[in-house]
Amino acid sequence: MKEIVKIKPEAICILGATGSIGTNTLDVIRRHPDKYQVFALTAHRNIEQLKLQCLEFQPKYAVLPEAELAQELQSFIEYKELDITVLHGVDSLDFVASHEDVDTVMAAIVGAAGLLPTLAAAKAGKKVLLANKEALVMSGAIFMDAVKKHGATLLPIDSEHNAIFQCLPEHFVEKGIEECGIHNIVLTGSGGPFLKKTLTEFETITPDEACAHPNWDMGRKISVDSATMMNKGLELIEACWLFDVKPEQIEVVLHPQSIIHSMVRYNDGSVLAQMGNPDMRTPIAHAMAFPDRVDAGVAPLDFMEISQLTFDRPSKERYPCLALASEAMKQGGNSPTRLNAANEVAVQAFLDEKLGFTQIAELIQQTLTSTEYAEVSSLEAVLAADKEARERAQQLVVEMTAQS
Repeated sequence: MKEIVKIKPEAICILGATGSIGTNTLDVIRRHPDKYQVFALTAHRNIEQLKLQCLEFQPKYAVLPEAELAQELQSFIEYKELDITVLHGVDSLDFVASHEDVDTVMAAIVGAAGLLPTLAAAKAGKKVLLANKEALVMSGAIFMDAVKKHGATLLPIDSEHNAIFQCLPEHFVEKGIEECGIHNIVLTGSGGPFLKKTLTEFETITPDEACAHPNWDMGRKISVDSATMMNKGLELIEACWLFDVKPEQIEVVLHPQSIIHSMVRYNDGSVLAQMGNPDMRTPIAHAMAFPDRVDAGVAPLDFMEISQLTFDRPSKERYPCLALASEAMKQGGNSPTRLNAANEVAVQAFLDEKLGFTQIAELIQQTLTSTEYAEVSSLEAVLAADKEARERAQQLVVEMTAQS
């Protein structure tokens, strides 16, 4: 009788388990317990959600940023008699992301905080599912070099980059855009909740209005980025590094229905598009199972329910943050790092109701012009540029708040 070999489930570390990407990842895992096993869960401050996740998935490790939060989780773990090791601090994120027992790392920590553990996963040669775009925005060359040097597998999770990846030929990595006969890449964006709002009304936009995305269920920071289209700007920078293209080889197109997630134009006139309902479980499941396919729990696209697919060009007047991001990528060096830092400060100040919606772009512009450009050759240089831009942006928040 032939022996049946049982395949060991893929051990997954989820950086940012309580956010929208993290919870959607766990939903995919929930559907395929024979294929995937949770090794580690990390969270920022949503400890109640993390408790429930630990109870259901019982990871080997759970990580929080502060000792006080970790102690609260530890008490819960002991009360429930779970075999989970609770850790805290930045070094603990690196530890679980690079652990020898981990096969795959879902990099879903929002913002610059996700850079170091994502880089640690790449240096450990892991399969990295990249939802944290800041790892590439802040230190694209350094991160991509680490992926190549240490033999890591990098798969994009952003719906747009995942769509592009699906539309590219298998030999793209070896040959590049020119030899594959590609004309350009088309990044689609919904335009956010203010696509039709008159520009004169922008100054009175509230955080709750900016976070009410018409198609996607996202965290507040990313929702504001979508409203300003800085999210698309950061995605443009990310796409340049992921697919080794220049900003001029990427076209951003408004597509309010969010059905076509991105496209690739070929020199022979063909355009390949990846389509689907706006649900992040689709790109998550694609990357987790690649090169295979698994059920993501997403309903098939019903073409009879789609009344129309429309497209438009984004205007600089409505979306100045998109233009700022494109220019920062063209400048290179530490410009994308400074852009990202200023944006994070500006968005938080807007969410805290210290700045108005239109002041987000103003603060980013002023930060870029009042901090120093430099070439980037080390992680230390990246972190130094990030620190300088944040400090300058915080000063500008105080100044702009005092003026209003």
